[in-house]
Formats: sequence, structure tokens, C-alpha cells
Amino acid sequence: MQNAEKETLVEYVFRHEYGKIISLLTHKFGPIHLERIEDAVQDALIKAMQVWGYNGAPQNPTAWLLRVANNQLIDRLRKDKKVVDTDFEQLLNKTVSIPKEIELEEIINDSQLKMIFACCHPSLSPEYQIILSLKLIAGFGNAEIAKAMLKKEETVAKSFTRAKKRLKENVKTLDTPIELGLKSRLNIVLKVIYLLFSEGYAASSGTTMIKKDFCIEAIRLAQLLTRNKYCKLPEVHALMALMCFHTARFDARIDAQGEMVDLENQDRRLYNAEMINNGIRQMERASVASTFSDYHLQATVSYYHCIAKKFSDTDWKGILALYDLQLQRQYSPIVQLNRIVPFHKVHGAEKAMQELQIFEQSPHFIDNTLFYAIKSELLSDLEDWGKAIITLKRAIESTGNELERQHLKKKLTLLESRE
Repeated sequence: MQNAEKETLVEYVFRHEYGKIISLLTHKFGPIHLERIEDAVQDALIKAMQVWGYNGAPQNPTAWLLRVANNQLIDRLRKDKKVVDTDFEQLLNKTVSIPKEIELEEIINDSQLKMIFACCHPSLSPEYQIILSLKLIAGFGNAEIAKAMLKKEETVAKSFTRAKKRLKENVKTLDTPIELGLKSRLNIVLKVIYLLFSEGYAASSGTTMIKKDFCIEAIRLAQLLTRNKYCKLPEVHALMALMCFHTARFDARIDAQGEMVDLENQDRRLYNAEMINNGIRQMERASVASTFSDYHLQATVSYYHCIAKKFSDTDWKGILALYDLQLQRQYSPIVQLNRIVPFHKVHGAEKAMQELQIFEQSPHFIDNTLFYAIKSELLSDLEDWGKAIITLKRAIESTGNELERQHLKKKLTLLESRE
């Protein structure tokens, strides 16, 4: 197997299996052994890369990794003279032997749902809850979490260490109080799923724009919530709708040459009608109550993009009103920055530039790729080609995604031809 293929296999296995195995082993052995569980799972993944790189992945990779990680963990605990529940070995052997993995999948689903709610224990701060969940459930790296939470990588690393310590001190098992315990933690759980999907929808780093496995995992976790009688609330269905509408546009965001396509130039015939209809059904289930969440508003924005037959048909006034409503409910610098796009379409580049300057001078300013890309677009509309070029170069320098970088370089070439 070539090195590139091995790297792809490593990333695939890590993304798909890491959170599952961490959750199942934590469910069985308890959060007190979390560091040992992490070490055992990482050792199992390293061994998988060595063995699978030559022999290919087994038919049941999850069961294989579970067996190896479980054995590694028991060895570590025995060396440390810790008492473990040996009944787990019998359970593991039983589940691995099931051909269609039905029972194994049910155990994993149950464990992951319990794990994410345990990570959102009320004794932990919201920041710790999110970092723990993204690390242990989604397998996020520090850089990905830092980008999602607008923090520095070293801050995330320190917070993760402290959060694990707090989790071990306050959470002895993954079992949660059935109704009150689930509902009280649901908001943070939904935010974790949203951040997971967001990283998949617009990858902050790497050579792909869309990490579909992230998005699929986020949708899967949300679906688990919709099947729980205490969690299938309007905001859960609203988040499902948002993810369905975004997913519907996947195929149009990348062209046949594998290059990124702007919303304005997307072939809307490639939008997935079935996913749009799924999103509409989820929105109908989300609309049973008089109250609404930010997920309702964001889903509606995405719905407007999905139903516009062409870019010029987009209801920018409606979208701008939804962004305004989001900011009225709760301020967010990301929302304020994204709002400038529909504001530009409704009020023109000059007024939009004034809005951008207000944001740039505020204490909430975010020095990121999106800011420079929007600013360059406004400067281009104002025919200030020199400043537009300088600003677009800043956007290119700040992105960690290779596909986005190539897309912005093409825009730069076009701008330089106009100067």
C-alpha cells in the first residue's frame, strides 16, 4: 500500500472509529480510566495501520479495534493493579460474532449517546463540555477545535487536560438521569453536533473542502436524539433540517475537476431534491411549538438558498432579516460577519463596507479568511482593485484549506487582470 493510501486509511479509521471505541470502553470501564482508554485506542489504531496497510482492513473493523483496544486496556489496568469488570470480555466476544453487526451497532449508538451527555455534565463549564465532546466523540484535533471555538490551540490543549480531570472527578458512570438529565444538557449536545457538522461542511484544513464523514456522523448523532422520546424536541428537528439543506448542496459545491464552486456559480440542478424534502419534513416537525431556536433561523436561511432556481432569485431581504433576528436573540461575531453578505446584496457595496468597518473596529473582530474574502469582494465591487488584491492575498495566507487556497488564487488572477 502506498503512503498516500495509508494516510487516507489512517484518517478514515480515526474519524469513523475513534469516538465509537472511546465511548464503548468508557461506558464499560468508567470515566475514571479515560486516559488509559485513550492510550489503548490510539495503540489499537497504530496497530491497525501497521496490519491493515499490508493485509487490508478486516470485514468488521470496529470489532477488530474493540478487541485490540480492550486487550490493551486490560493489560494496562492489570499492570497498574487496577480491578476491572471482566464481564466486558464476554460481551465483546459476543458482539463481534454477530455477522450483520446489528447488536454491535446498537451498543455503539447507546454508548456514544451516553458519552456525549456525560461530556455535557452540568459540573463542567460549557467550554469544557464542548472541548471534551469534540475530542472524545468526534476525534477533533486541537487546531480544529480552536477554529470552531475562536481560541488558541494551546488554550484548547490545556482546557482538555483540565476538563478530563473534572470529568473523572464528577462522572463515575455514563448513565444519566433519564428525563431531566437529558433535557438539561441538550443545548450543549446540539452545539457539539452543529460544530461537528460545520467542520465537515467547510473544512478548516486539509486538501478537501467537504469532509463528508464529519457531516454524516453529525447527522447520525442527531438522528439518535430524534429517536429518544425525551430529546426529540423542535430544536433537534431544526438542526436536522439545517444539516439536510446543507447536505443537499454538496455535489454542486465541487466541480468535475474537484475545484471549489461559489454559490453564485453552482449548478443548482445538482442539488439533492430528496435531501431538500427531508429538510422540509424536519422543519415541519420543528414548527410544532411557538418558540424557535437559532437552528430554526439558520435552517430557513439554507432553505432559501436551496429553493432559489438561480442565484439572482435568492431572497436576500428575507435572509438579511433572519440574520438580524439572530443578532437580536444573541450576539455572535460569526453571525455579524456572515450578515454582511446579504446586506451587500440588499444595500450595495458602499453601505456594506461601512458595516464591515464597524465590525473591523469592534472588540469582536475576527481576523480570519472569511473576513478578508468578504472585504476583497466589496472592494472589487467598488472597483478599488489595488486594495482588493492586497486583501485577497491576506485571505489566501490565512486559510488552512488547500482547496480554498487554490480557489482564492484563481480569483486573485482575475483581479490582477483587471487592475
